[in-house]
Amino acid sequence: MTFFDTASSSAAPSAAPSGTSSRQALRRRHLLALAATAALPLGARAQAWPARPVKITVAYPPGGVADTLARVLAEKLAPVLGQSVVVDNKAGASGTIGMDAVAKAAPDGYSFGFAAISPLVLSPHLGKVPFDPARDIVPVVSVIASPVLLLGTQALSARDFKALIAAAKAQPGAIRWATSGPASLGHIVLEQVKAGTGADITHIPYKGGGQQITDALSGQFEVLSVNASPAIMGHIKAGKLHPLAAGSPQRLEALPDVPTLAELGLPAANLASVFGLFAPAGTPEAVVDRMNREVNRLLQQPELRRQIASADNLPTGGSAADFARMIARESAADARIIKAAGITSDK
Repeated sequence: MTFFDTASSSAAPSAAPSGTSSRQALRRRHLLALAATAALPLGARAQAWPARPVKITVAYPPGGVADTLARVLAEKLAPVLGQSVVVDNKAGASGTIGMDAVAKAAPDGYSFGFAAISPLVLSPHLGKVPFDPARDIVPVVSVIASPVLLLGTQALSARDFKALIAAAKAQPGAIRWATSGPASLGHIVLEQVKAGTGADITHIPYKGGGQQITDALSGQFEVLSVNASPAIMGHIKAGKLHPLAAGSPQRLEALPDVPTLAELGLPAANLASVFGLFAPAGTPEAVVDRMNREVNRLLQQPELRRQIASADNLPTGGSAADFARMIARESAADARIIKAAGITSDK
C-alpha cells in the first residue's frame, strides 16, 4: 500500500523548519499506516495465523474414539498449518470438564476442543454445566458420526435384542445396562429403549468409557452402550462382547446381521454420537473459517475416510453454521427426552 506525504508537497508552509516538517510527515505516515491496518478485513489481519503451536483439548480419556481421531487430525493438520498441533486430554463429567476448559481458554485462535456434542446438548439440561453452551463455545466443524452399539457381555445369556427385552421383563431390574455416564448418549438410548418397550432395566453409570469396557470384559454387568471403535470391534470379533443392536442410519458394514434400533421398532432410540471441533467464543472468525476449511479438506482424503470407516464411523464435515444449527436442534430434542424420562445428574 502506498502512503502520500502531504508535508512534502509544494503547498507545505514555508515557515516550518525542515526538521519539524520531517517529523510531522513521519508521524502522519505512522498514523495513516495504523488506520489502514485497522481497516483491513479480519481475514487479511489473520493471514499470519498460526504463528505458534495450536492446542486441541480432548474432553475424554486417552484411547477412546475421540482421542484417537483427535490425534489423527492433529497429525494431519500440523503440516497444513505449518505449526505443531498438541493434543491435551481433560476427561470427566461426560465431557463437560474438557469443554469448560475450552470455554475458558483465550479466544486467540490457539485453543480448540474436540468432543461429542453431548456436553452441549445433554449435560446443560441437568443444570450442572459451568459454561453457557450457546454463549461461550463456538462450533467449528462436525467431524464424524459414531454409531452407538448395544452389546451384551458374558454375563448375559440372551443372544439378541428381543431376548434381552424378554429377560428384562421377566426379571424387572435384574438386567444391568452400563453407560459412560448420566445423560450420556448411551444413557439417552437406554431411556428411549425403556420407554419404547416398557422393560425395567437398571442403569449403571460410569465416568467415561475406560473402566466401563474393563468391567464389561469381566462380566460385571449384562449390557453396555458404547460408541463403535477399533478396540470395540476387536472385542466383538474375539467373542468377548456380542452385538445386540446399533444406533445408526443403516446396518453397519462390519456387522451386517445386527439390526438397527429403528429396525427393531425403536426409531427414537436409534441415535449416533456426533463429534466435532469447537473453539472459545470470540475466536477470530477468519481462524474459525480456516480451521473449518482445512478439516473439511482432510475429511475428503481417501486415507482418512478409510481410517474413519474402519471403526464403522461416518465422516461428516460441513459449515460451521450448519453444525451450530444441528446442535441447537439436538439440544431442544434432548431437553424434552430428559424431562420425560426424569433423568438427573446421578441416575
